[in-house]
Amino acid sequence: MIKAKNINKSYGQLHVLKGVNLHVEKGEIVSIVGKSGAGKTTLLHILGTLDSPDEGQLSIADETVNGFNSKELAAFRNKRIGFVFQFHHLLPEFSALENVCMPGFIAKREQAEVEAKAKELLTYLGLKDRISHKPNQMSGGEQQRVAIARALINNPSVVFADEPTGNLDSATSDELHQLLFQLRKDFNQTFIIVTHNEELAKMSDRILEMEDGRIKAS
Repeated sequence: MIKAKNINKSYGQLHVLKGVNLHVEKGEIVSIVGKSGAGKTTLLHILGTLDSPDEGQLSIADETVNGFNSKELAAFRNKRIGFVFQFHHLLPEFSALENVCMPGFIAKREQAEVEAKAKELLTYLGLKDRISHKPNQMSGGEQQRVAIARALINNPSVVFADEPTGNLDSATSDELHQLLFQLRKDFNQTFIIVTHNEELAKMSDRILEMEDGRIKAS
């Protein structure tokens, strides 16, 4: 699903990523761990095409993305990649349904098709009674599930999650962990997760530990 070779990234004099290599199979759940400043989020942003490497090759779902221009990258990201962040980034003026539909509308899919898929996902995620609610009418855990539904609306090849349980209490975090693995079971969804949560990392198929811009040998 993902192949990254010799990924390097610097910001000015700061060399953040130093020749990172990794591969992730379809349906695999991989956690990236390490101390703050190790390069985890930078790597996630590059793998998710939100940032570009200075050097190296990246392919996602058998497509090499290095040569894409910004418009092509945006279209690829919209159709192939889902994101779940620590802060949900839901639009406060829109309902759960409208927030989930947004990437589908950006992809210019039919409104009826997108809304039906959004309702299906929200129901699957236990939010059938929250479809018309706005973010400020929902708990943190409910908002994060809306964010997951939004990430899944375009049937992405891979979902990247950056500290998805960072703002949740332990009980809600446990529920979210179980949900990610249920999504893998039901949809063979691929997840790459940056996390400081040891329990979530231990549940993953693989743990990649970063240190000083590199993935440590396991």
